[in-house]
Amino acid sequence: MIGIWIGFTAFILALLALDLGVFHRKAHVVDMKEALAWSAVWITLGLSFSIFIYFAYEGHWLGIGRTTDLMSVSISNPLGYNDGFAAALKYLTGYLIEKSLSVDNIFVIALVFGMIGVPALYRHRVLFWGILGALALRAIMIALGVQLIARFNWIIYVFGGILIMTALKMLLIKENATDPAGSSLVCWVRRHFPITERFHGEHFWVRAGTSASREAAVPGASFERDEVVEKAKAGAWFMTPLLLALLVVEFTDLVFAVDSIPAIFAITTDPFLVFTSNVFAILGLRSLYFALEGMLGSFRYLKTSLAIVLILVGVKMMTHVWLKQVVGEHFNLWVLAGVASVLVTGVLASILCPERKLEVSS
Repeated sequence: MIGIWIGFTAFILALLALDLGVFHRKAHVVDMKEALAWSAVWITLGLSFSIFIYFAYEGHWLGIGRTTDLMSVSISNPLGYNDGFAAALKYLTGYLIEKSLSVDNIFVIALVFGMIGVPALYRHRVLFWGILGALALRAIMIALGVQLIARFNWIIYVFGGILIMTALKMLLIKENATDPAGSSLVCWVRRHFPITERFHGEHFWVRAGTSASREAAVPGASFERDEVVEKAKAGAWFMTPLLLALLVVEFTDLVFAVDSIPAIFAITTDPFLVFTSNVFAILGLRSLYFALEGMLGSFRYLKTSLAIVLILVGVKMMTHVWLKQVVGEHFNLWVLAGVASVLVTGVLASILCPERKLEVSS
């Protein structure tokens, strides 16, 4: 089993190395055509991985699939093992849910970039390192979640309740778009750490008195002068606004992970399926951001559909034993169909019924 984990980790690290070291070695503005192409690549990889999941679990390669999945425990399957079909279905359902929830994360990232004034030239770099941190963070949270569920089965119902409460909050509470979750963090960091007033290329840190600290301000940045560095003692290190943006992106992912991790546990408690579906959903987040950046305001019903999805998986998590008896062993297929239908309906409703702008006549 550990061989599968090592192989998957090596595969993901190789993809990331190719991404940053070969295809995006030089900073550039990602246009719509490139973003759509890379989105297609990552989505294809994510969906194609279900083929590996099917054969690996069907043949129990290196012992994979011999882990008890509480969502599969039944009279006919008392050990809760997943065969190829069940594993692939759960992976695809988890991938679709995590992918849809990541779109909501994109809204916040766009607000963060606008708030800090990150030039389009360097947004890819922030998202790349942000995703590396997100992968590490998700791995830790998933490991903790698996241990909690293994020791305390009742915590499944707590996770289900969290999802339903989050969904109700999304439906009933209108958040202020001008004050993203990371704004408080920005203020706190500015008060407690030395930060330059302008961007310095792709640098996250600069040392006072060096050539990097004397670079001209990046066009489009919201910081025009760098008095902090100029007055500072030579040799002192300062954060740049680019690092500040990275910290806020990581913070927002932590906030969203509190919702998304319980959501995937509603589908499966198999750690490999949970982790791989999360990884492939996150990997395509950068390209998806650049593809949707200019269209975020068009999906007016997306948040509503995401809230309904959370309610659906939350209820499924709390009633999975009863659902198996009523619907049958393949009730996850109905869950996948339900999630897909809600998301498609939300997107189509946004396209067919766009928000009307009021025209003020003089």
